[in-house]
Amino acid sequence: MNEMSWLDRRQVLTVGAAVAGTALTGSALPAFAQRAQGPAEVPVDELMKPGDLPDLALGPNDAKVTVVEYASMTCGHCMAFHTKVFPEIKKKYIDTGKIRFVFREFPLDARAFAASMLSRCAGSPERSFAMVDALFHTQENWAFVKENPTPKLFEIAKQAGFTQESFDKCLTDQKLLDQLTAIHTRGNEVFGVNATPTFFINGKRLQAAPVVEEFDKVIEPLLSQG
Repeated sequence: MNEMSWLDRRQVLTVGAAVAGTALTGSALPAFAQRAQGPAEVPVDELMKPGDLPDLALGPNDAKVTVVEYASMTCGHCMAFHTKVFPEIKKKYIDTGKIRFVFREFPLDARAFAASMLSRCAGSPERSFAMVDALFHTQENWAFVKENPTPKLFEIAKQAGFTQESFDKCLTDQKLLDQLTAIHTRGNEVFGVNATPTFFINGKRLQAAPVVEEFDKVIEPLLSQG
């Protein structure tokens, strides 16, 4: 929820000898300008414009309603949403084909970048969402611990089918790191995202608390339109 600073990632994530001196250990985090409040509405065409890295999305492409979330894997509010609210939204709206849900990475620190990279490397959107779910459910075990979080992250990744080799390869993928950085930068500079989670529903920012009832208030009228 705070403004990002230019940090040496070695200060916040040590990924072990296998990846020492590579993507996550030798680069600086992107910074963004703090804004009091982003725009209440953004152009849908611009919001949904394809990027170099395809969106992680669930639900039909032609759904009447598209929800876009910008989230950081180390954000406690994002964790609360994905563990307590998202399952209800998925059951009510996504699994029934009523909405399309897009998850966009907005990493706030190096550990969030690492977690986002691992979720992307999991494979299909469904597998990536499963990895996101697993990481949020175990957030306290790796996101805020003082010790090196790499072993904890690897334990989670192993459950998703990662080997030590594929784990190390993922965390040293400079192209993927650059692609995630581009999503973060565009979210901030084009759509005014400066906090997580931030939601857009058909281009309109959700101003209320991210609870099921508030999503219902916005989504139901859109679904009932002819």
